[in-house]
Amino acid sequence: MQTISLTESQPINLHDLTLAELTAVSQTWGYSAYHAEQIFVALYRDGVTDVAHFTNLRNDLQQKLAEQATLTTLRQQIAIDSSDGLTRKFLLALADGQTIETVLMQFKGRWTACVSTQVGCAMGCVFCATGQMGFTRHLTPGEIVGQILFVNRALAQTGETLRNIVFMGMGEPLHNYDHTMRAIDILTDHKGLAIAPRHITLSTVGVVPGILRLAEEERPFRLAVSLHGATDADRQRLVPPARRWPLAELIDACRVYTQKRNRHIFFEWTLIEDENDTPEQAHALGRLLQTVDSHVNLIPLNPTLGYNGRPTQRPQVKQFQAILAEYGIPSTVRQRRGIDIAAGCGQLKAAQL
Repeated sequence: MQTISLTESQPINLHDLTLAELTAVSQTWGYSAYHAEQIFVALYRDGVTDVAHFTNLRNDLQQKLAEQATLTTLRQQIAIDSSDGLTRKFLLALADGQTIETVLMQFKGRWTACVSTQVGCAMGCVFCATGQMGFTRHLTPGEIVGQILFVNRALAQTGETLRNIVFMGMGEPLHNYDHTMRAIDILTDHKGLAIAPRHITLSTVGVVPGILRLAEEERPFRLAVSLHGATDADRQRLVPPARRWPLAELIDACRVYTQKRNRHIFFEWTLIEDENDTPEQAHALGRLLQTVDSHVNLIPLNPTLGYNGRPTQRPQVKQFQAILAEYGIPSTVRQRRGIDIAAGCGQLKAAQL
C-alpha cells in the first residue's frame, strides 16, 4: 500500500485517508489518536461535507483543518431514473472538471451502488462503452469513497440505506490497485461507514498481478473476473488485456486465489449472439473452469454505440446455462437494470444524456 505524502503547500484531502493514516497525520500536527477518531467519525457517521463544519472538535484543531485540509466534493450534473424506477444513474463532476458515472440499483428492497475507479478505462474491451472512451486518469481514494457518501445522502432523503457496493463502474479497479484498496479500507472501517466486506464485490478484466496480490493480502471481499472467452483466440477478440495475460496464466492465478482465500470466484460472461454463445463455447468454458471454485454470471450484452453485437436470446442463454450445469458449474443469469438509461454493465461513459 502506498503512503500519503504530506506537503505544506497543498491541503490534504481527509477522504483519501484511512483511520490509521489520519491518525499519523494528526500526530504530526500534535494531536492524539482520539482526535483523529473524532474527525473520522464526523466524516463517515455524521456526514460532514465541509471542513468548516467539524463542530465536535476543539477550536484549535478546527482551525488546523481549515488551514491544511480539504474534502472531496462531487457535484451532480445529471440524475436520471430508469422507466421501472429500479435504477438511478448520476453523472458526477470531479474537482478538475472530469466526470464519472455512479449507479444506484434496487433489488427486492435492498440498494446496491455501482461505483467507478477511473475516468475512462485503459483495458479497451470492445463491447464496453467505458473501454471505447479510453483512459484519462485514476480516481483518488477520496473520489471513490465520495461516490458512496453521495449515494448515501441521496438514499437518506427517502429514509433508505445502502447495503451492497460493486466496483463494476467505469475503469479497471486492479489497474488503480492502491487507491481502490485504500477506499475499501475506509469504507469497511467499523468506526466509519462499516460496510461489511461480504457486501462488496470487485470486478476485474483479469489483471493477473492484481489477483495474486489480492490473494496474498487475503482481502475478504468478493472477486469477479470478466472472462467472455474460453480460448485465447476468442477472448483476445473481445478483451485486449488477454494478449498480456493469457488464459492459462489467468486461470492459474484464479486457482491460487480460490485456494488461498477458500472462496469461489464469480466469472462474468457477456453473452453476444453468434460471438461467444454457442454450445461449443459453453463446453469449452465448462472444461476451463472444472478445476476452479467458480460461479458464472451470464450477462446478455447491453447495447453501446461503439459495438454492433447483439445480446443472446433467452433460449440460447438457457442452453448455455444447461451445458455449464453438466460440468457441475453453477451459474446465474444476471438481472438487467437501467438499460434504457445506459446504466447497465458495459454502458457507462460519463456522457450527457
